[in-house]
Formats: sequence, C-alpha cells, structure tokens
Amino acid sequence: MEVEKKCISPSCGLTYSVYNDIYRCSCGYLLDIEYSKYPDKSLIDTFYNRRNPGGNIFNESGVWRFRELINFVNIDTEDLDECSKYFVSLDGSEGRLSRPYKMSKVADYAKMPADNLFLQPEGYNPSGSFKDNGMAAAVTHAKLLSIKKLICASTGNTSASAAMYASNEGLTCEVYIPRGEIAPGKLGQAFQFGAQVLQVDGNFDDALAKSLNIAKIEGGYTVNSVNPFRLEGQKTIIFRILEHLNWNPPDWIVYPGGALGNISSCGKALMDLYKWGWIKKIPRVLVVNAEGANTFYELVNGLFENTKLLWNNGKPDIELIERYYENQEKEKRYPKTHATAIQIGKPANIIKALRTIEFTNGIVEQVADEDMMDGMSVVGINGFDCEMASGSVPSGIMKSRQKGLIKKDDIVVGVLTGRQKDPSMIIKYHSDNSNKFAIPPKDS
Repeated sequence: MEVEKKCISPSCGLTYSVYNDIYRCSCGYLLDIEYSKYPDKSLIDTFYNRRNPGGNIFNESGVWRFRELINFVNIDTEDLDECSKYFVSLDGSEGRLSRPYKMSKVADYAKMPADNLFLQPEGYNPSGSFKDNGMAAAVTHAKLLSIKKLICASTGNTSASAAMYASNEGLTCEVYIPRGEIAPGKLGQAFQFGAQVLQVDGNFDDALAKSLNIAKIEGGYTVNSVNPFRLEGQKTIIFRILEHLNWNPPDWIVYPGGALGNISSCGKALMDLYKWGWIKKIPRVLVVNAEGANTFYELVNGLFENTKLLWNNGKPDIELIERYYENQEKEKRYPKTHATAIQIGKPANIIKALRTIEFTNGIVEQVADEDMMDGMSVVGINGFDCEMASGSVPSGIMKSRQKGLIKKDDIVVGVLTGRQKDPSMIIKYHSDNSNKFAIPPKDS
C-alpha cells in the first residue's frame, strides 16, 4: 500500500514522503495521510473477531485493532513480529475500553430518549484522555524515523499522554505548558512520567508557538494535533463508534471544541470511510465551544465582521482569521474558561475543522461554564467520569435540542474526551446546593 502525506488544499495537492517529520506544506496548509489502496469492507469481520484478542496486544488495542485502516508504516498487519517491531502500544490499553454507552440521566437532561443518546468516555484510556489514541500512532511514526525526543505544548492531557508513551518507549519528552493554567492532576502526570516541564508565561497558544519554534531550532518530534499521524490514531474513535452501531452511522457526532484536532480527525475518518464505500450516510458533526474560548463558534457563525468563515473548497478566508486574531489582541480578549482543556483562542486545526463542518453539514455551538459543570455532573451521577471540557457535550446536545436542531428521534453519539483530573472542581460544585445536580455533604 502506497502511503504519502498530502497538502489539504485542493489547489496545491503537493505530496511528501512519510519518512520525515514535515507536518505543514510549503504553501502553509497542514497535511493529510493518504493511502493509495482502498481497504476492503470485509475487514469489518476481522475487526470484530479481534475483540477476542487471542493474546495479541495489537488486537486488544482499540487503535491497532483497526490497523489496516491506518497502516502508514506499510507492513503485514497479520505478522505479529512486524506489528511488534513498528507499532507503539501501552500493552494494548489505548482505546481498549472506550465505546459508546447509554446514560439515562444524561438523556433525560438532554430531553432525548435513553435509547437514542450514546456517550463514549475516552477517559478510560491509560493516561485518562482521548490523546492516547493519537499518541500511539504519532509515537509509532517517531519510532519509524528513529527520533529520540518528543515535544509538545499542552493544557494537560497531551503532556500526560506524550510523557507516558515517551517513558514507555525510552524517549525523552519536553512539554510546554501555560504557567498556572493547567489542572494539578494533569501537571502531576507529566512529572510522574518523567517529562521535562517548561512553563510559558501566557496561554496555550503561546505555549504551542514556543514549542513549535523550539522543535524547529533544537530538534524534537512534535506530537500536537498539527501532526497528521496523531490524527490518524484519533480516527479510531470514530471506528469504534461505528463498530458499536454495526457500521450504521448515527445522525450526529458531538465533540468539545478546543484545538479542533478531534474535529479534524473525525472529518478525516468519515471522508475516508465514505470514499472507500464503507458508509453511505454522513453524520452531522456538532462542535461545542466554551463561551470563554469561542473562536470557532464566532467565525463559523459569522459573528465577526458579519462574515461566515467557510471551507470554500479549500480556499477559506485566511485573512478573516488573521483579522480576528488581531482583534483579539487589540481588545485583550484572551480565552478564559474553567474548562482548561479547551481554553484555546487560536485553534491549530481550524482549517481542517472547517473542512469537517462542510463535509458533514455540521454546526458549532457554545455553552457557558455553568452548563459544562452541569453536563460533567450529570455524567457522574450515571456512574461515569469526565472532565469539565467533556461536560460541553451533554450541555451542547441539550442546547441543540432546545433549538430544535437535534430532533428527538435522532441517534446522537457524544465523545467525552477525558476524565476528571481536578477533584477540587467537582467538590466545589457539589458543595453548592444551588447547582442543578449538586448533592451537598451533610453532617452526620
């Protein structure tokens, strides 16, 4: 199978070998991973049979179980020795436990039938977030290139995942974090897994710019979502959703919106499957921003300069985005939300995300911090765990139901991107009797 990196701009289309760490085309656009051969749909039976792993950790892995669909290392995927030589896995644990679940209390909150709403908790990954799906693939590519140092910027989950995989593979890892803007539980993971933490004055956008510049000057393999191999791994979130639904796409797939890597990987997965003939129906994608970090919401919905930002066949209005960012700086309007995982003002994957919105006829919504707290808490009283940013999913579904955008009989799958790593947040919520789902402590 021929594999290459290809510029996402239809007017450019330059291609690059996979045997380098270039992630951006010379024209400025990001790159996709493209496969010349379309995988046969009979693989669906193979994937199902691998759920009985037979002692093979790559069958256990919720990423590498679908390895024929992301075989960018171009190996014999049935050869266990070949898989062991190339694929990076934390003993098959990435994606192993994440699948859609029904949650009746969330369904009641969203005014939906319990059988129509599914939520997929990616917090069951080993580092506690969806990042492990993409990190397994990105570090596989780094290993292919014999690179010894990973580098990233993070609001917490990326640093935890990168540090964990680096430690397991004997690599060094540098993580750039915005000083004082990262949950202690996430920061603790980066230290625990042996990463070199570098604190940057500013927000995530400043940390990302710093890390990309350091990687360019000093060397290091970038594992942020600008890396197309990371997005290949994150595509398996969609594969697991569809497998659970017998490869019948839902009406909606819902994600929190931060750097928009998940939205981009979702779109890439759906575009690939549609092109390959695996699906005939394209689900609509709902992206949910925090009100305090709502760049994508404002631009897509035309709230800046009364102009909607569109994919426009690969020719989006880049100058509109730049003017928006300039206006942010001028007004000193920086991203601010307690949902630090999505506290991002300059989404690195905004162009790929635009492509997803167009391909899926998707929409972008925003929710307030208190709504995300309610969403997080109602997931909790169903017996599942998620962080505040993931609370944007049930609250975004509820808001879209109120607006009539999501119909009562629609099938909806939301992705809960990470587990709770800041216990003080949920303790504070439940200590306040005025909160919708609070169960305050009592004196015995």
